[in-house]
Amino acid sequence: MRFDRRGLMLGTLAATAVSPGPSPAQGVPPDRPVTLVVPFPPGGSVDGVARILAQELGEQTGGTFVVENRAGGAGGAVGSASVVRARPDGATLLFNASIHVVVPMINRNVTFDVVNDFSHISLVADGPLIVSTHPSVPARTLGEFFALAKKEPEKYAFATTGLGSAGHLCVEQLKMRAGVAREVVAYRGGGPALADLAAGNIHLLADPMLSSLPLVKAGRIKALAVTTRERTPLAPEIPTVAESGMEPLEMVSWYGLWGPKDMEPALVRELARRVGVVTASAKFRERLEQLGFVPRSTTPEGLRAFVEKEIAQYKPIVEAAKIRVE
Repeated sequence: MRFDRRGLMLGTLAATAVSPGPSPAQGVPPDRPVTLVVPFPPGGSVDGVARILAQELGEQTGGTFVVENRAGGAGGAVGSASVVRARPDGATLLFNASIHVVVPMINRNVTFDVVNDFSHISLVADGPLIVSTHPSVPARTLGEFFALAKKEPEKYAFATTGLGSAGHLCVEQLKMRAGVAREVVAYRGGGPALADLAAGNIHLLADPMLSSLPLVKAGRIKALAVTTRERTPLAPEIPTVAESGMEPLEMVSWYGLWGPKDMEPALVRELARRVGVVTASAKFRERLEQLGFVPRSTTPEGLRAFVEKEIAQYKPIVEAAKIRVE
């Protein structure tokens, strides 16, 4: 399956106004501190983007935005569920990635509904994945890697930063196309998975550029491909999936902001407006683009529509790969 992310974005993204607009809603900083819950350990891409957003929101508003890692497992569902239970006063928000919409598809124990149990605020960013291996693996391209894996499948371990993440769906599609039947090891976040990849304990991982590229540049992991149609200016030496000997594949990891259900609409709109101010700033764009991400913003209604389309997009992949939490 080929992802046309640009077409999808054109249908769902609406830029949030950055003009001053109405007076801030009650309960928005600097009136009170805000906690951005990241449902994964520190060190991964979700955590990294969240911390940049929190800093920029704090500087823009003069308020306090704090990132709190609630890494209880279940693909981020434990941390996400804690936001569902939070008071809908704007003091506790969820910052999560595309895995947020996939987890309920693969885990029957997840009781929340990603469309109806959250207040949708705004998209924040998206960016490509880097498919990497350990430097000791004698493969220069994805095609060469899968040729080795087909010969000795027990020798090469495939991994994901979390069941249902964009990186997981990417690896599953590559496996299916290459005809390699190999279980994917699931980690609880990008930090632990990248540490094991750098140590040579796993041999294939698809992970966002923010967390992978520094290790690539340091020579600790080896990049085989980037999941965009064209090479990224940030790392032009990394070939696309098609250039690396596989059928073309485009996939991004995206990031958004949600609150508990039943937040006051004026509060949700004000938070979305402030995210729009940040994502439109040259400083934020520069910081994210240095890490391989593109700032995005939506209206609350735009994020809800985007989530619904992503669910429809991911479901066939999950079913074909038979991804389930046992």
